[in-house]
Order: sequence, then C-alpha cells, then structure tokens
Amino acid sequence: MSAPLLDTDLAPAEVSARLEAVWSEPKTLWGWFATVDHKKIGRRYVVTALIFLLLGGLAALVMRAQLGTPDNHLVGPDVYNQLFTMHGSTMMFLFAVPVMETLGVYLVPLMIGTRTVAFPRLNAFSYWVYLFGGAMLWIAFFVNSGPDAGWFSYVPLAGPQYGIGKRSDIWAQMITYTELSGLAVAVNTIVTVFKMRCPGMSIDRIPLFVWAQLVTAFMIVFAMPAVMVSSTMLICDRLVGTHFFNWAEGGDVLLWQHLFWFFGHPEVYFIFLPATGIVSAIIVPFARRKMFGYSVLVLALFATGFLAFGLWVHHMFVTGLPRLGESFFTASSMAVAVPSGMQIFCWIATLWDGRLRFATPLLFVFGFIFNFVAGGLTGVMVASVPIDTQVHDTYFVVAHFHYVLVGGAVFPLLGGIYYWFPKFYGRMLDERMGKWNFWLAMVGFNLAFFPMHILGLMGMPRRIYTYPAEMGWGGMNLASTIGAFLFAASFALLAVNIVRALRRAPGAPANPWDAGSLEWAPASPPPPHNFTFTPVVASREPLWDTPELPVTTGLHADRRETVITSLVEAEPQMCESSPPPSIWPFVAALVISVTLLGSIFTPWALVWGLVPVGITLIGWFWPKGAKEEES
Repeated sequence: MSAPLLDTDLAPAEVSARLEAVWSEPKTLWGWFATVDHKKIGRRYVVTALIFLLLGGLAALVMRAQLGTPDNHLVGPDVYNQLFTMHGSTMMFLFAVPVMETLGVYLVPLMIGTRTVAFPRLNAFSYWVYLFGGAMLWIAFFVNSGPDAGWFSYVPLAGPQYGIGKRSDIWAQMITYTELSGLAVAVNTIVTVFKMRCPGMSIDRIPLFVWAQLVTAFMIVFAMPAVMVSSTMLICDRLVGTHFFNWAEGGDVLLWQHLFWFFGHPEVYFIFLPATGIVSAIIVPFARRKMFGYSVLVLALFATGFLAFGLWVHHMFVTGLPRLGESFFTASSMAVAVPSGMQIFCWIATLWDGRLRFATPLLFVFGFIFNFVAGGLTGVMVASVPIDTQVHDTYFVVAHFHYVLVGGAVFPLLGGIYYWFPKFYGRMLDERMGKWNFWLAMVGFNLAFFPMHILGLMGMPRRIYTYPAEMGWGGMNLASTIGAFLFAASFALLAVNIVRALRRAPGAPANPWDAGSLEWAPASPPPPHNFTFTPVVASREPLWDTPELPVTTGLHADRRETVITSLVEAEPQMCESSPPPSIWPFVAALVISVTLLGSIFTPWALVWGLVPVGITLIGWFWPKGAKEEES
C-alpha cells in the first residue's frame, strides 16, 4: 500500500482522476444494489416518486371519470373507496413528502460544497425501505386488498369492528415504512447541513433551498413519531386486541384524530416549505439579482415550521371541542398565513427589481404564486369555525386542499424539474414544449379544481362515488373531469419532453442558467466526488461574486474523505472518512420489510424477525480494520 497522497501533492487533473476512481462504484448488479452515492440515490428517489405520482394520478382520473356524469357505474363503491384511499395515501405518503424531501438528498451536498451526505449507508437504507413500503401498498391494491378507509384512516371505520380483512393493516404498516424512511432522510439532512458545509459558508450564507430542507427535516423529526405511534396503536387494536380507540372499553376515537392531525397538518408544510425553497432558488437566476429579504425569508421558514404545530385542531372543528380551544386554533390557522405572505412579498420584490428571463422554470413560479394565493385565501376562510362547519367534508375543502398542495407544491416542483434537469442528467429540456407544458397545466389545474369550490357550496359531500342528476352537480363535475384530463395531459407532455431530452438533446454546460449557487460549480451531471477541491465561499451567490472559487486542500486523493466544519462559521475542523459501497443497507431493508409484512398476519413475526434483523445490522456496523478502510 503506497503512502497517503494529499491532494496538494498532485496536479488538479491527476487529483480529479484519482478521486473519480476512488468515489466511483462498480458498474455491476452488485454495484447497483450497494451504491451509497447520494446523487444516484436522489435520482432513484425522484424517479420512484414520479412513478407513484403516475399511479396516484391514474387513480384520480378513474375517480373523475366516475364522477363526470350523474348515476355513473364505471366503478362500484368498494373499488371507489379503495381508489380515493390509494390516491390520497400515494400522493401524501409516497409522492409529495418523499419527492420534496429527497430533492435535498441530491442537491443539498452540492449546494453546501461537500462530497456526500453525513450517513451515506443510512441514506441508501432509507430509499430501499421507501421503495418496499410503496410497492407493498400497490401490490395489495392490485390483488383487491387496498386500504379503503381514506388516507387518514379514521377509526372506528379502520378499526377491528368495521375494517374487515387486512386492508387497514396494510395501510398502517405502509405508514411505518414511509415514516422510517422519512426520519432517516431528515436526520441525514440535519447533520449534513450543520457539519459538512464548505469553509466560509456561515449560517447567514446558507442557500434558501437548504434552509427550507433543514426546517422541514426538524419538523419531520418532531411530527412523524405521532403518526408512527398512532398507526402502531391502530394495528395493535386490530391484531393484538388492545382498545386504544375503542370507546366501549375505555378508549377514545378522537385520540386518533388528535395524533394523526398533529402529524397531518405539519405534513402539509413538509411539502410546502421545500417548494418555497425551490421558488427561491429559481427566482434569483431568472430575475438576475440577489434575493430581496434573505433574513426575512429564513425567519418566515422558521415561523411557518413553528406555527404549523399549532393548527391541527382546525381539522376537528365539528367534533364538539370547547369553543375557547377552537378560537385558539382559528387564530393559529390565520396567523400561519403571515409568514407565507412575507415570503410572497419578498419574491415579488426580487422579481419587480430584476431583469426577468421568461423561461419555463420562472413561468411555473408565476403559476405557483397565483394558485397558492388562491388556496391560501380559502384556507383563511376554513380557519373560521362557522364557515368550516358549513363546508366541512364537502368539495370546497377538496378544492382548497388541492390548490394549496398542487398549486403550492407541484407547480414549484415542475419548475424545479426544468431548472435542475441539466444538473441531474446533463441535458436541457425543450423550452417550447416547456411553455406548452406550463399553460396546459395551468388551464387544466384551474378547470379541474375551481368548480369544486362551487360544488362544495352547493352541498356535494366528499368521498361519494356517484350522485343523482336531480342534485344539479353534473355540469360542474363534467368541467372538473375535463380539467383533470387536461392536467394529466400536461404531465404526459413533460414525460415526452424528458424522453426526448435524454435521447436527442445536446449536452448541457456546467451552469446553463448562469446561476450563482454552488450546485452549478461542478460539471453537469457532477462527477462521483462532486468537487475535486472543497470550495471556499465568501457570499450567498459565490459563483457570481467569485467565479474563480478559492479552494481548500489537505484531503487525501486516494481516499473517500470530506471536510467537517464548525456549526456557525463553517470553519474547517477535521477530515472525515466516508464509507464505501455496501450491500448491507439493501439487505437490512429487505429483512425489515419481510418482518413488517409478516407482522400484518401474526405479531410473532416481529419476535422471530429480530434474529435476521440483528444479523444484518451486525454486518452493517461490523468494524473494519485499518488496512481495509484505507483500501
């Protein structure tokens, strides 16, 4: 074994070549399963989430086809119950939260100037758990065992008295899968941002997208245990014979709603806050000026994250709670609009004083602002107890919910896809098709969901599979169905654009948008090691202020190493080794998945499953010798 070589001992080209050899992974089947490269895992997360979006979207189209005309019999009530449950569960647990959270898996290390995430193997493990949990849910649906009690799985409907069969058990275990994955990503994000920022990236220079990911990660750590506890209590009621939610035996059905919505309303902001980070990232290069009100935007993220935990009871205004308590949650629900409004004013100020380039990513930002403001206004309306009492469980709430989540999250995501696609794949998406994509999405979305406000005010309840013609809801439902198919066509156009770009588009330059943030410093797509030399930054837009970035040296060119920096000022403290590829995260996720799946049928699966789970964890954490680590 040769002596360690510091990167200062070699020419830059030689350093890059050696680092690429060290950080590259075998192009074999074993290498595919064993990868710990955050970029490969981030791409897998995003692609898998988009596949779940396709499945959830197809379920929505079947529902809209069913509701397009009165007295329709395209599907029966049982299939319809499974469809709306699968649609909601997929979009919330398998698409929206994972895709927003795991954009950071790919981008955060690049944005903060480091070579990998803090815990690469945990990162790989989180993906496999997410994949297996989502696959289990959809396989169950295709064999007619899909959950049918709604994405919120209210008891007693989902309890042992009414939830016959294994449908609710499968839903409860899917929660365990996805939240375990989400918590792993959140912990990874927190440690990566706090301890692996490049030298000079002090707290006041962190990109806004990274701030959004960090606040979201902290929210996940505090909120997700609530839904994991509630789903565990539900499956214990169903399989073990406990009575947490059985009022006849001293339980409480409202306990489920409190636990679920304590998670469920912050979950909306798990989706929305990363979307605001995407908007902030897009506006700066396309306005060609630095962000107005950086500190205000950061404080707004923290305020939204904090206030989000005081809103959950506004989902429960019709459950007979004390009026004084309801007034508190009304005030909280209205107060959370203040930091969101502050963010919008900062974005508009940046755009107002900028020199705008009306490319596709910026168009989706404009669409986001329009749709999210509309959804926010109806959110303030349903925060009022008298209004909420009238429109609760009607299509008015469905319209509000989709304007906030689709308008407020999917539109920024689509803009982010157009913006970061060259960074992911080294190809540019077609601008002309992108603009058609935007307008088709904008028209289709508003045609699909705006009529639902009127349907709700006309009294149409949620989650009904058909309705008589005499109710007068047919015209609005038909318009909504047409809009839904137009909105779906916009995604089909995006898919065509992506396939065309991957097959025909020329290679993209390293920084096609002339952006100022660090993810555009390496080539597009980045090399396995991200940065040949760790950059040193002195501003919030380092590529604008210092195009020739100064770098720090001292890492070995023949090892997987990263720089660890201080929490506040990002001063270099030490070099940390990064683990090589390993098959153990995949094996551990597989064994845990089999154990959790078996527990749906017998609690003894958890007992016997401890043995193989323990073996895989021993293999994962088995200490390596010094020579093996160096190699």
